[in-house]
Amino acid sequence: MAKKIIVLLSLIFLLAGCWDKRELNELAITMAIGIDKSDNGYKVSAQVVVPSELSLKGGPGHSQIVLFQATGLTVEEALRKLTKESPRIIYPGHLQMLVFGESLAKEGIGKALDFMSRNWEVRADFYVVVAKDSTAEEVLNVQTPLENIPSNNMFNILQKAKDNNSTTVGVKLADFIGDLERKGKEPVLTGIIITGDKKSGSNKQNLDSITPSARMQYDGLAIFKEDKLIGWLDEFDERGYNAITKHVKRAVTTVACPKEGELNLEIQRFQTKVKSKTVNSSPEIDIKMDVEANVGAVECLIDIRNEKTITELEKTFETQIKKNIHHTIKTVQNDFNSDVFGFGATIYQQEPKVWGKVESNWEEEFPNLKVNVGVNVKIKYAGAIDNSFLQNMKD
Repeated sequence: MAKKIIVLLSLIFLLAGCWDKRELNELAITMAIGIDKSDNGYKVSAQVVVPSELSLKGGPGHSQIVLFQATGLTVEEALRKLTKESPRIIYPGHLQMLVFGESLAKEGIGKALDFMSRNWEVRADFYVVVAKDSTAEEVLNVQTPLENIPSNNMFNILQKAKDNNSTTVGVKLADFIGDLERKGKEPVLTGIIITGDKKSGSNKQNLDSITPSARMQYDGLAIFKEDKLIGWLDEFDERGYNAITKHVKRAVTTVACPKEGELNLEIQRFQTKVKSKTVNSSPEIDIKMDVEANVGAVECLIDIRNEKTITELEKTFETQIKKNIHHTIKTVQNDFNSDVFGFGATIYQQEPKVWGKVESNWEEEFPNLKVNVGVNVKIKYAGAIDNSFLQNMKD
């Protein structure tokens, strides 16, 4: 009898509704949130989907999103104030993008991130970016032609670019917080800029025009010291950062031909190994890179069938990568003194006793850390044809 009562009670609990359940028609599905600094704390912008415009009955030409905004001493307060303007509860459970204004990023984004990470409705798998030379509000105001929901546009571009372009990094909330908490590693974020006329970005004409007057694109890598933005890396050094931190999957790069002209190499595999070692009581870092590539477009007169030519191209690309890596490391060491590569974390993991000696003065150690770079390039495939028709024309 007792067993039957226990089973019955269990079924009752299973059938009971959730105490905090919310109906779909009560929620404002928020796809992107922008956070800027304001005079009294934070200004929060929420990009909310318009349900009627997503349905088949939605009228053509109408915006499928609306931007709600509010200010508060804290991010949570500002979000709650949005309910004064929105007829539905702001629901961030499907958040795709979190955008910080550059001014706020320079002051520090730790407090804002703390709330976002604590909010039980928010998953940690959305991307975090910095609005370079603009505000988060301005970025979220730009209408996008191909994707009627701008957050989808930002998310999809970043998702594809990080897999196919070695000059872009996709950083999610969990990654950024993990780097903040990790010993010997400082965080980075991708920058997003508005090209063209910012003011016209929110107009309907930006959707109708073949050449929109305002566009969004990812540009630059934001370098942080703890939770504060301290500077930017350009595309050249962002490529070096990605190579060091194992973020290169596929990419296309240009290499100089032996005499004149250039050709493209399509990177198919880029493997990086980072190791710590101690030389004369001082830590050093060894970086070894193994690269496999295929020949792409050939815009020079070379004999691609000649094995010597391939070997020469491999050596040229190896030298090019080494110069890129050394330039990036020196730029970060000299201009920012922020260990975004995680060299300190490598020492901590592989030589904990050595890290124990240098951890307290890593600020002084990092700028002078010696980094040795070795690169091995193998060109596997020269294309569906042998020599370019340019070479055949010359012959």
